[in-house]
Amino acid sequence: MFFFVEVIVPLALSKTFTYRISEAEFHYIKIGMRVAVPFGKSKIYTALVVELHQRAPLLYEAKEIHQILDEKPIVNEIQIKHWQWIASYYMCSIGDVYRGALPSALLLESETIISQKANQFVDESQLSDDEFLVYEALQNQSSLKVQDIMAILNKKNVLPVIQKLINKEVLVLQEEISETYKPKLVRYIRLHSQYDSNEGLARLLETLKNATKQKEIVLSYFQLAASEKKPIPVKRLIETSNSTLAVVKALIDKTIFEEYYLQHDRVHFEGKVKEEALQLSSAQELAFQEIEKSFNSKEVCLLHGVTSSGKTEIYIQLIERYLQQEKQILYLLPEIALTAQLVGRLREYFGNKVAVFHSKYNNNERVEVWKQVLENSPKAQIVIGARSALFLPFSNLGLIIVDEEHEQTFKQQDPAPRYHARDAAVILASLHQVTQAHGEQCGAKVLLGSATPSIETYFNAQSGKYGLVEIFERYGKASLPEIELVDLKDKYFRKK
Repeated sequence: MFFFVEVIVPLALSKTFTYRISEAEFHYIKIGMRVAVPFGKSKIYTALVVELHQRAPLLYEAKEIHQILDEKPIVNEIQIKHWQWIASYYMCSIGDVYRGALPSALLLESETIISQKANQFVDESQLSDDEFLVYEALQNQSSLKVQDIMAILNKKNVLPVIQKLINKEVLVLQEEISETYKPKLVRYIRLHSQYDSNEGLARLLETLKNATKQKEIVLSYFQLAASEKKPIPVKRLIETSNSTLAVVKALIDKTIFEEYYLQHDRVHFEGKVKEEALQLSSAQELAFQEIEKSFNSKEVCLLHGVTSSGKTEIYIQLIERYLQQEKQILYLLPEIALTAQLVGRLREYFGNKVAVFHSKYNNNERVEVWKQVLENSPKAQIVIGARSALFLPFSNLGLIIVDEEHEQTFKQQDPAPRYHARDAAVILASLHQVTQAHGEQCGAKVLLGSATPSIETYFNAQSGKYGLVEIFERYGKASLPEIELVDLKDKYFRKK
């Protein structure tokens, strides 16, 4: 009996591919896990499992997978359905969507490793100068990468040299897969357990009586431990005691201190939470109640509010309502530039529950946010992001806010997948089915906010497909500017 997995590879290919697995792997692998698979003659790609079955492919013989890369799924089934909708609706390949959705640190690709062929006699006189340099380098180290050979020969086109050495049976190639995400580890320090008692402390002070600098750093450690009552980073101890790393190392060597490492988030926001509750104006309060009423019967609501009407305060109040239900919230913005200001405002109300996800963050930072959302962590209950945040692995999504929904930047132009984040958000929300008390199924809700809604959204709101809530007064009853239409052609003609 044979067992197979159906996988998506991160290439512009519309179909999935079938690979053979053992029975033990069949019972271990789950949909949404990554597996390393051979593809073509020598490449290895990180593929995503989308189905487990026992149907052998008809047109080709299924290869075996190389290895399983995850212990648990890193993509959920709602995401896979959403990707399939994007691929179908926007007429692109599922491989493109997969490649665009995952942070590139999670898409491992093979690096060619070059090593010398074992137990092979090499006639050095038959090698050219470039070939000999590569051969000589392999006498000093077990393997090289293509980039290493480029550096040794000081030229870019080294593939012909490598090919000649393979033909002469001097070299062999192997494909090696490497994980590019590394968690951030911070170095901490603690006192060795042998000095926990009073006798131990007396012995410690006696040991350090002639080592003034070491004694100072130990005393600083006791002061920090007493005042902060939390793990002490090495960096903090050095700054407080005005000492050096060498002194700390000497204390570790003497087994007075022990060092250990803790994993830290790369993206960490500091902010003070406001104690007082948010006060809405009467117009904002009315709009908020109308949105809630609209959500009882419709999945999507348009908030059409004039500039400075205070839409953000309404969003904050709505977010608070969904946080009480322990739901995840996605807040989409048209531009990365707007996120810093908004993060500051939201953190005043929600403290450390706000995460940010966009392309200006490096790979490791994006992987951390991905994992926080996947684990439904309190640190990422509210995610603010540009359009790419749509692809995060939400499992408990309650609300999507699309601010400035009319903006053209919600459209992905290049590369594929080319999609409209606003429309894709509406579909994503509908896939997050929630069973209500009376047994009805309803998806997560979407609030579209704009002072100048797009024509298609306004039409959907006017025709009753979406809910419509409007605010025509500015916050604090500030007056709107007067608008005067001027016929420039006529004025120019009259030399005005």
